Amino acid sequence: MTRIAVYLTGSIAAYKGIEVVRGLQKMGHEVRVGMTDAATKLVTPATPFALTKAPVLTDLWDEHSTPIPHIELADWSELAVVVPASADIIAKMATGLADDAVSTTLLATSAPKIVVPAMNSHMWSNPAFQRNLQQLKQDGIFVMDPDTGRLAEGYNGKGRMPEPTAIM
Repeated sequence: MTRIAVYLTGSIAAYKGIEVVRGLQKMGHEVRVGMTDAATKLVTPATPFALTKAPVLTDLWDEHSTPIPHIELADWSELAVVVPASADIIAKMATGLADDAVSTTLLATSAPKIVVPAMNSHMWSNPAFQRNLQQLKQDGIFVMDPDTGRLAEGYNGKGRMPEPTAIM
């Protein structure tokens, strides 16, 4: 059993991230969740809380959690999975920006990291985004390629999040 921190970010595929959480649990792993503010607009923190029975990290300044929740989660993790990984969180990870609970926790995490990008195909192909992605790879972070298929916008392109079973 591995202690896995799953970080949900602001991609419409956040609902599939919940399936990843559940699948990892079914495989016998202990899972805890962190969510960006944008992710909470797509999936309520009550959902991963109900599945994991553990507090969901959404705020660095939560008065009802451990004194330093981001460091506690970073130290607890044996693996960090960012799914879906938005262009925003990838840029933050690539540059070391730590301005919210998820980016700060990821910066403090020494465990291996897996990033599963999910975004619009135009964002995916943007040169600035591709530079950020290359930086993550150079930093030793495993990046799973997105699928090509129907996107939330209604057209086909590269950037679709792989199915949860492929991620697990």
